[in-house]
Amino acid sequence: MNERRATAEREARTTKSRERPRIVGKEEQPKRTSAREGPGLEVGKGRGDAAGKASRVSGMDIRREPRSKRKRYIYAGFGVAALILITWGLSRLEPAAPTVDRNIIVLGAVERGDMVREVRGSGTLVPERVQFVAALTAGRVESVHFEPGEWVGADDVILVLSNPDIELQVLQAQQQWTGARANLVSLRQTLGSARLAQEAAVATAQADYMESERQAQAFQELYEDGRGVSENEYRTAIENAEALQTRLRTEEQRLDLLNSTIDEQFEVQRQQVVRLGAIFRYQQERAASMQVTAGAEGVLQDLDLEVGQWVQAGTTLARVAKPERLKAELRIPQTQARDVQVGQSALIDTRTDSIPGRVRRVDPNVQGGSVLVEITLDGDLPTGARPDLSVDGTIQLERLEEVLHVGRPVYGQSNATVSIFRLIEDGGAAERITVRLGRASVNEIEVVEGLAVGDAIILSDMSRYDDVERVRIRN
Repeated sequence: MNERRATAEREARTTKSRERPRIVGKEEQPKRTSAREGPGLEVGKGRGDAAGKASRVSGMDIRREPRSKRKRYIYAGFGVAALILITWGLSRLEPAAPTVDRNIIVLGAVERGDMVREVRGSGTLVPERVQFVAALTAGRVESVHFEPGEWVGADDVILVLSNPDIELQVLQAQQQWTGARANLVSLRQTLGSARLAQEAAVATAQADYMESERQAQAFQELYEDGRGVSENEYRTAIENAEALQTRLRTEEQRLDLLNSTIDEQFEVQRQQVVRLGAIFRYQQERAASMQVTAGAEGVLQDLDLEVGQWVQAGTTLARVAKPERLKAELRIPQTQARDVQVGQSALIDTRTDSIPGRVRRVDPNVQGGSVLVEITLDGDLPTGARPDLSVDGTIQLERLEEVLHVGRPVYGQSNATVSIFRLIEDGGAAERITVRLGRASVNEIEVVEGLAVGDAIILSDMSRYDDVERVRIRN
């Protein structure tokens, strides 16, 4: 019974599936009747109707199996795996080395031998002895007698100044000095008269005392003999003699005091005369300085005053120098000046000649990142040497024997560890290496570690390639 029920259900499902409505295709839709066809006519009869039925039966009753997608998935997996492998391989590749033109770089070869350490600086030639001519007083320029570059003597008047106040001060100083001298004469007269008067007073007091002494002696003798002299008269004579003796001592002390103060008063007034006389002479010298002289023999320099110009006291009016004795003043960078010592050899380049010399003085102060070094020039000066001439100087510090050295690269400082490029592959490329440097000179530097004899390195600036370890060199 169960089997019959199952069979009936299957037949019902088959019948229901066959009765599903058919979806009509575009080509199977019935044609519309035109106006020419009469009513009641049907389209699609005969052959067309038989073909439509056959297509409906074949399209709905034949069951097709779905296509398999397994190959498509396999191909897609292979493509994704290949893409991952390619991406990983490209990420493992190093970037291509940049190319550097050989014509724009500077190369240097490592050598072993003697190396001379030098420092270099620029400066000027200056006279060893310079006479500065300054204005002692303020004044107006009345006349100029010489021009810069002319040879002058020590007593030659190079210009003349004028100032009425200076002439008035000279007259006032002279008046004060004359008055002090008159006071000195008057004081000498006054003190001399006082001394004479006091000496006369002493003499009078001494005479009075002697007279009273004799009278008291006589009264004593009469009183003792009882010849008409009372005791009161005798005592009065004695007291009078004592009083006159005291007066004599007082006058003598007054004379001594006067004698001692006369010298002091006279000395004070005399010194006042001397001071006023010095002031007067100083004012005279100020007035005379209005006639400005060279003060030394040589070539006149830096005289650029005009007639009528007002100058203040202390203003430098000109310089006088002897051109046959010159020295060089060089400015050496403070990082290189630490090894410069007095007595080291130097060579001064004037652009046309070279002058040997020696270090004379090293300024202990640093100004503008450099140190002033004075060079004494040896031998005769060339014809073109003159004051304020711009020169270059090289100072020899020391000579190193049998050391490994190379041309000094850019940013190569002494006793530093730097990164530079060394040529490889017969000069076709260069790789970055670390080198420890030693003592440095102007154009050379000592190699302590990292290079060997015959190695070639790039000396020029390679800072733009700091992020690469290798470069190619194009000829």
